[in-house]
Amino acid sequence: MERRDWDLNPGNRLHRQEPPPGSCYLLEPKLVEDFKTFLAIDLRLSRITVQGHVFQVKRFQRWLIKNRVNGVSRDVLRNYLREYADSSVFTYSNVVKSLRRLFRDFLDMPDLVETFRLPKKPFVPKSIPSRSDLQKFYEALDSKIGKALFLVYASSGLRKREVLSLKRSDVNFSKRMIVPNCHDGETKHSYLSFFNEETEKALREYLSARKDDNAKLFRIGSHPFLDLWKRAYVKAEVRVTPQVLREWFCSEMVAKGVSDSYVDAFCGRIPRSILARHYLDYSQEKLKTIYDKADLRVLK
Repeated sequence: MERRDWDLNPGNRLHRQEPPPGSCYLLEPKLVEDFKTFLAIDLRLSRITVQGHVFQVKRFQRWLIKNRVNGVSRDVLRNYLREYADSSVFTYSNVVKSLRRLFRDFLDMPDLVETFRLPKKPFVPKSIPSRSDLQKFYEALDSKIGKALFLVYASSGLRKREVLSLKRSDVNFSKRMIVPNCHDGETKHSYLSFFNEETEKALREYLSARKDDNAKLFRIGSHPFLDLWKRAYVKAEVRVTPQVLREWFCSEMVAKGVSDSYVDAFCGRIPRSILARHYLDYSQEKLKTIYDKADLRVLK
């Protein structure tokens, strides 16, 4: 295949449109903004994924400037990737993924990155905490909001941001159902989930203690949330996070005989098989029946 270098001198065509006169598009801040818009609008990636790719591209720009690179080729990209060769599998993979998005998808130069492979990620078995560990952590939480948050995470399988973004109107107490409003791109958003009686009781106690009519279900910022969790971790000596509770939910539901496809539905994962996409019943009534039959318990 013909080798294609990209000269970074002003005026060269590095994208479908000509760069601004007297500028170097690949090194310009404008590239970052255009790339960010492309990821969010064209590819419909989540906000967090967009932020990760933008971070990687900015770091690549700084490397080009620091090393006074006059052109971009596979050899240049190899030299850049060599600096991450001894990094973790996850770090190296993130760099390669962002370079692919930049050159293959955004700048229409797939030949520059087509030979770079993602390393195989080692399989690390999940260490799921026991119910007694969860109960110990729960008892260490020192506030009604902390206990309510804990049980929503553990009994619904929702993501951290999905729960923290909930409004009161997103919760249907009569059906013990949650309809998340946090649609963070097309790959990270849950259709709906449910919560058990334990969670309902904790939620009602928390809400009855509030003296405001704010629409948000949980009025807590990032730092207070982390402080709340850290205090419980130190006291209980058990490491629990919203992600750990999400993993516990999945493990527990599978152990109770719930199909993987329906566990994925509760957790907001996109169905991948033809059967799951086109033939399974994901109606509200069906999911509610499956959830209730599982009889998920956290505290008992």
